Amino acid sequence: MKNVYLEEARQLPVYDSCDLLIVGGGAAGHSAAIAAARAGCKNIILMERYGYSGGDVTGGYVIMVPDLSWYDKQVVRGLQEEWFKRLEKIPGAVRGPREGQFGSMDPLLCDGWKEIHDCWSRSNESPHRLVRSVYFEPNQLKIEMDKMLLEEKNAIRVMYHSLGTAPIMEGNSIRGVVFESKEGRKAIYAKIVIDATGDGDIFSQTGAPYASLADAGTRSSTTALVWRVAGINWSLFEQWKRTRPEAFAELRSSVSRMAGFRAMPLPTNSNEMCWINNWHPEMDCTKIADQTKTEMETRNTMREVLEYLREAVPMAFGKAYLYDIAPQLGCRCSRRLVGEYVMNITDWAFAHQFDDVIAWHSTICTVNDCGPVEIPYRAILPKKIEGMLCPGRHLSADDVAIDWLNLIPQCVGTGQAAGVASAVALKDGSDLHHVDIKKVQDILVDQDVPLPRNEKFLAKDADYQSLVEEKQYGLYTELAQQIREKGDSLKDFRQW
Repeated sequence: MKNVYLEEARQLPVYDSCDLLIVGGGAAGHSAAIAAARAGCKNIILMERYGYSGGDVTGGYVIMVPDLSWYDKQVVRGLQEEWFKRLEKIPGAVRGPREGQFGSMDPLLCDGWKEIHDCWSRSNESPHRLVRSVYFEPNQLKIEMDKMLLEEKNAIRVMYHSLGTAPIMEGNSIRGVVFESKEGRKAIYAKIVIDATGDGDIFSQTGAPYASLADAGTRSSTTALVWRVAGINWSLFEQWKRTRPEAFAELRSSVSRMAGFRAMPLPTNSNEMCWINNWHPEMDCTKIADQTKTEMETRNTMREVLEYLREAVPMAFGKAYLYDIAPQLGCRCSRRLVGEYVMNITDWAFAHQFDDVIAWHSTICTVNDCGPVEIPYRAILPKKIEGMLCPGRHLSADDVAIDWLNLIPQCVGTGQAAGVASAVALKDGSDLHHVDIKKVQDILVDQDVPLPRNEKFLAKDADYQSLVEEKQYGLYTELAQQIREKGDSLKDFRQW
């Protein structure tokens, strides 16, 4: 039996009320707020536990957004692309193949960008081509995300340093959220709540079904604490890697062995800086012990790893120094919504089409050569609970598919859709389970989101649909053929 402390019941002051309350200001929550405001919602509160927006992007230093294009079409646009269009005005803030370059198979361009991880296609089953993947400076994005919120200040009230802790329920309907701050424990009432915490902090307490973690063999079952190293020459390091592949393999092994977990340097928006990404296996970012262990073990080995890089590759790292450490833990997966639809590998291997599609994204899945997959509205819609949407890295997907869906583009895309759907439901007076999805899709297209089969989108970008049909939705890969032979009913794909 655990010891129990019986807390005395008390009345909580109501801090505020709103039409739409978004808990979590990460990539999903920030996008939901901006999209809802632009869709006409005028009474929005965005609540965030830190003092900035962006979550893993700006605080966890996930400073590269991959696979925004497929062949020569930029499938992921909307607010995700707006980030980079805004940052491109700031010298040195972004790095990646430019508009008009992605899809190019020019051998010299491909070779030039090959040194920047994920800026060229992964598959060996088709010619290499440039991909719209973007590296960016996280602190510049922090500033820009604030600017976006300030531009919508007549519709959005921002509450930084406020941690949403519990839902306010009335039967199966959510009516608001209890939060903690330096001002104490208070409540906010709302007509609609978006849980964009990334870990399902709110929906997990409502009675909505959810699952935990991802399959232990995937990236999603790991945590990280990212740190950056400056004073380097990444181009020289890449030349060293190409001419000495065996030495590079040994370097990766040695760095991981020294750290005690897998770790490796990756490029940034600057040739003079890299980031050290890491993967602590079988960790749960909702557990105090795992959070603490990840932070302390990573920091404990930083000096040794940096000194080793200086000595092992002096031409590139000889003058390297610790630039900074991410201010927050790198979280990949913990609780996952079990929503009205659970995405799984058949959605990639069979190119499933959904009438309620809200995002059409190229992803990091090699089953379909990183081709676009449709994400349905039902994947952010909880069962049983009214008045709530759950976009972001905790969206409804099984423990394999989540590995391809909890990256930044999918957080932005589902967050943008959640904001628009909330605005439509509020304006029409409908509940979220019966929102006019056609209106939602049309507004998303107006917000520069590509959507398959949508008449407004086809009127201006019909060649997107033509491309995926011409390229067989990417299902020419050997892996896709193997999975398809097993049949659409096969659900357990850990073997793949």
